Amino acid sequence: MFVRRIAVVGTGYVGLTTGACLASLGHRVVCADVDPAKIDRLRDGEIGIREDGLADLVVEGMAAGRLSFVVGASAALEELAREGDPVEVVFLCVPTPMGVGGVADLGAVEAVLEETRAALPRGAVVVTKSTVPVGTAERTAELLGRDDVGIVSNPEFLREGTAVHDFLNPDRVVVGSSQQDAAERVAALYSRLGAPTVLTDATSAEMIKYSANCFLAMKLSYVNAIAELCERLDADIADVTEGIGYDRRIGQAFLAPGPGWGGSCLPKDTHALLQVADAADFEFRLLRATIDTNDRQRQRMVDKIRTMVTGKRGGSLSRRKLALFGLTFKAGTDDLRDSPALGVAALLKQAGAELVGYDPGVVGSGASIDANLVTVVDDPYLAAKDVAAIVILTEWPEFRQLDWRRLAGLSAGACVVDTRNLLDPDVLDRAGLTWAGVGRSARTPAS
Repeated sequence: MFVRRIAVVGTGYVGLTTGACLASLGHRVVCADVDPAKIDRLRDGEIGIREDGLADLVVEGMAAGRLSFVVGASAALEELAREGDPVEVVFLCVPTPMGVGGVADLGAVEAVLEETRAALPRGAVVVTKSTVPVGTAERTAELLGRDDVGIVSNPEFLREGTAVHDFLNPDRVVVGSSQQDAAERVAALYSRLGAPTVLTDATSAEMIKYSANCFLAMKLSYVNAIAELCERLDADIADVTEGIGYDRRIGQAFLAPGPGWGGSCLPKDTHALLQVADAADFEFRLLRATIDTNDRQRQRMVDKIRTMVTGKRGGSLSRRKLALFGLTFKAGTDDLRDSPALGVAALLKQAGAELVGYDPGVVGSGASIDANLVTVVDDPYLAAKDVAAIVILTEWPEFRQLDWRRLAGLSAGACVVDTRNLLDPDVLDRAGLTWAGVGRSARTPAS
């Protein structure tokens, strides 16, 4: 098996997963980051993020001598050079957050290119793994000014919480470049995975990533709109999504209604593609409606909570105490970035509610949540004490195993607003709690 000498710049969800997984495939990988304290923790096997299987891969890679961590991108290149052969492939996995007006901020990408421009050996390949605006590969080539260095776009399709599984079991591998040799060298890194490989130009590869994420966002906004219509027509969204999900043209993924989509990718990527469309003088009305529908969904959840607590859609939540179960943007992660749960919480706080929150991904993670927004506790039963309602905002399966009779006895109210349709209404019924989901009829305990 051939072994490539790889530098991975950035050790967040994407970078650390990419580095550890490539090392597990037998390649020699050096991961770099600008944070010395973070590098020290990684060298001690402390990954600092909740990602199933990742800590084991990091420890195994270091023990085998295939994975190491350094401070700074140039240090990664230097370490590989000291070992005898120069770096062959450099993956850029740095943050590209949403900037002013929705445009992706490429400051970190540009800083790495500036740092490594002169040190890159002839024939090396620079690979953009981070999600970047369409046209970034061309911009990268201009910034480097090195005709002897290959430029490749290799977008990631990793879901937080299942990133290791997604990397090692990909639906497809997308590699884009105007230089066929560079593209084939990058594609070969994944050869052991046996996944379908799309070899294309860099612009198309960048567009594939945005197209995929924005399509998923549209699918989620669509099902949330259908759920609202189900409520008005007394239909059941669970049966509707089951019925349409069996259609192979639609599929069952991303058909779960909820409080809206969020996280580090979909909000950023939908706004970024809108910017790309505007620059191309194209009015992307469908995508704009997708974002507007999502923004409206959070307020709709607040209206649902108002109705359950006060009996009126416009009822006052002032000084009403509410328990929020779930604060992360999805189950299986400790990531709070653009969490719809926190978006709903902000609207509830604005309405005067007093909020107590519990999330199994936040407990002990060191995640920072504004105490003025929600008081976070480490026990769901403590969170439920004397509340007017319990609100499920993240789909943690652990919530199904809670003692709902006990929770009913602790709460001052007798209702659960389940924005994820996570719980079994019959269980809540037997516990003496009124249950209200999304796109489904509310369930009141039988007398």
